[in-house]
Amino acid sequence: MLTHTEIKAYLQRLGIADLKPPTKSYLFELHRAHVERIPWQTLDIFAGKTASIDIDTSVQLILSGRSGYCFHLNGAFSELLRSLGYKVFWHRAGVQPHGEEPRVNSFHIGLTVLLDNERWIIDVGLGDMPYEPLPLREGEYRQGPFVYQVTASGVAENGWRLVHDPLGASVGVDVAPEIVTDMGVFAPQHEVYSRSPDSPWVRLFLIRQRHANGSNELRGCIWSRREADGIVKTEVSAKSQWFDVLTDIFGERLAAYSRLERDELWSKVQRQHEAWKQAMLARE
Repeated sequence: MLTHTEIKAYLQRLGIADLKPPTKSYLFELHRAHVERIPWQTLDIFAGKTASIDIDTSVQLILSGRSGYCFHLNGAFSELLRSLGYKVFWHRAGVQPHGEEPRVNSFHIGLTVLLDNERWIIDVGLGDMPYEPLPLREGEYRQGPFVYQVTASGVAENGWRLVHDPLGASVGVDVAPEIVTDMGVFAPQHEVYSRSPDSPWVRLFLIRQRHANGSNELRGCIWSRREADGIVKTEVSAKSQWFDVLTDIFGERLAAYSRLERDELWSKVQRQHEAWKQAMLARE
């Protein structure tokens, strides 16, 4: 559980001044603020600054102005919610990328909250979904330009599936119903994500952020903005502009990075971007 000082510092990071009782409206306020202000990112893995996924470390990432990916974000947020009096549960989950099959492989941690005899799907660790909690009951739910569906899982008995919008970054997420009580269950998957040469994140700079009217993604030097009428993409090829986008759009101030490390990060991103452009030209 977080101390009172840590709770206040976490809420300050979220831009929330008041500490309130655990209600539905407050839960929604917390969730919206988290996905708007604390981005999902692979930059620490990409830069070789991988952090542990134990809860204390994940919380300290948030309190020190940093962020993380699903294990850090959902882990820290669940601890905040518990400290505020919510009944929070962890679940094994799996994200289905485009072109692949559904799975529950523990490469994602799912969260639910039981509040007033109703269960809610909570997830601040997916980058572009969802903006607000979703009820754990089958149906279709619109949030800004995104339309989500909650259905029964076809790969986890008695589990559920959150189907992403057709223009979303993934197809969906399947979640197993069993409650997990030890973050160590996800440690092998975190090790693969953060260090394995087979990891999708080791060689990819990617940061995502959700807001009321859409979402933002910076993949290398390509900034994608999801808006009401589709996706707008912009090449961010100037160093100063790239850092401005990180700060102003994603709230990522690279708190743990020295000036030299920031320059090295940009150089690595730029090299990969130029290599990608050359590869695209070669295919034409």
